[in-house]
Amino acid sequence: MSTSVDQSFIKDYAQDVHQAFQQRGSLMLNAVRRKNEVKGSSTSFQKVGKGVATTKARHGKITPMNQDHTPIECTLSDYYAGDYVDKLDEAKSNIDERMVIANGGAWALGRKSDELIISAADATTSSVGDYTTGITRTLLLQALEALNGNDVPNDGQRFGFLTPRQWSAALTINEFSSADYVGDQPWVKAFGARTWLGVTWMQHTGLYGRGTTQTKGLVWHKTAIGHASGADIKADIWWNGERAAHFINHMMSQGAVLIDVDGVVEIRSDDTAAIPV
Repeated sequence: MSTSVDQSFIKDYAQDVHQAFQQRGSLMLNAVRRKNEVKGSSTSFQKVGKGVATTKARHGKITPMNQDHTPIECTLSDYYAGDYVDKLDEAKSNIDERMVIANGGAWALGRKSDELIISAADATTSSVGDYTTGITRTLLLQALEALNGNDVPNDGQRFGFLTPRQWSAALTINEFSSADYVGDQPWVKAFGARTWLGVTWMQHTGLYGRGTTQTKGLVWHKTAIGHASGADIKADIWWNGERAAHFINHMMSQGAVLIDVDGVVEIRSDDTAAIPV
């Protein structure tokens, strides 16, 4: 094989990486506000305050609401995920092997995207629970009560994320697991998600404290967290003669920020607690 990678392979590989990233690279990107093709090292998301309705006299002037408009800055950083592939590896010609490498890089960056979002969400000051118990029906209801108390709209854009242990405990709650309550949802099998009480719930292995006595589940409204991308995931392939291998690098420029602390609630629990029988 030539010491330079065939251009057709590079193009096809890049498409494979982008497809894998969009399909399974991240669980959270569709659950937040997104701004793509950002120029520069930072961007801003607008946070709009609440307006107040007033009366007016006949023929009088209407009093402007004067809603606060606060720009929330989001800083972008560059991330890379690369690995060497030996020249004799079948990844150069076999589609299945090529997808293995493509998936590895795309999923690594997808996990980084979710890590950025989780880190942004952790800046919230709203929480329920005190790490003394595992997930319970009461904790989940308290989290939703906190959102309701902050006037967060229940408009189909609420999302909740639980660790595998929290998820298993939640499945012991009849209302959470029974089709009589959650209905027949085709995305349950496809993504392992379910909608309950207006929240789309999913399990996630990247949450803070997973498997420890101090674990943080999350529930939020889509508009409360912003994710910005300056450069979507790309692939770069080059030959390293000294290693007799191609170096396949995946890269992206992204950032995430908490926009509204009232729109994110932490669910604090003990992830080592026994699952209710």
